[in-house]
Amino acid sequence: MNIKTTKHKCRLYLITPPDFKLSEFRQKLELALDSGDIAYVQLRLKNASERRIMKTIESLRPIVQERNVSFILNDDPKLAYQGGCNGVHIGQKDAVYEDARDILGASATIGVTCKNDPQLAILASEKGADYVAFGAFFPTKTKITNNRASPEIINIWSQTTNIPSVAIGGITPKNCAPLVRAGANFLAVISSVWEHTGGPDAAIKEFNRVISNNS
Repeated sequence: MNIKTTKHKCRLYLITPPDFKLSEFRQKLELALDSGDIAYVQLRLKNASERRIMKTIESLRPIVQERNVSFILNDDPKLAYQGGCNGVHIGQKDAVYEDARDILGASATIGVTCKNDPQLAILASEKGADYVAFGAFFPTKTKITNNRASPEIINIWSQTTNIPSVAIGGITPKNCAPLVRAGANFLAVISSVWEHTGGPDAAIKEFNRVISNNS
């Protein structure tokens, strides 16, 4: 299941929290997935053991895939392949794109972090990346960022290429509209969903309303 997207179709790319209790998180994930349109779920467990990552994949992947949503693993192509994931997301200091493609095959989704650098995005797309990720666009608690991207990079990218873009970094229902209008294909969201005062279902519904109103 390799999601193909139209150029200006904007959808949600849901990333798991930095840490969570698996038994409790399963219910939250189901709630989020059943509340509105989501294209991807990325499992992102930095510094976790391979055993924990594989156990988490085995628990969460069926929940995601049975809803026709792609399940992506962060960083590790080998574990993504072993766990039956739909693909992998790699950063500039993680796996090499060519190695990830060799491991996962032609049909897998492979996305690449490109920060706020169009040249990195061009290089990734020329190699065959299925999407490129730009950001951070806003302050974020998830990771330390030294550079800030602006919606202009999304706009220029959407006008010059058909390779889908993911906007990431501090995105909330209140600040995402300019990114949608700029042509982002996906909004990567984390804290704004899992820490939403109304719960993850309320967050997903709010995001989808904003996306619909600005598409």
